[in-house]
Amino acid sequence: MTIDRAVLAFAGTMILASLVLSHLHSPYWLLLTAFVGLNLLQASVTGFCPLAFVLKRLGVRPGPAFS
Repeated sequence: MTIDRAVLAFAGTMILASLVLSHLHSPYWLLLTAFVGLNLLQASVTGFCPLAFVLKRLGVRPGPAFS
């Protein structure tokens, strides 16, 4: 798995988890969805993704987007 796929999988998992938690517990969990979405938008503009940085340090293979 490359960093690109790991970032997308993690973002998708966080969004789905926050949607489930907001439905079951509190609508404030939607703030996590907003945070993940803003982070994805920020990464598309600047090219910097904090999760990609961490994964790179952990030795995950880089992909074409986060090298």
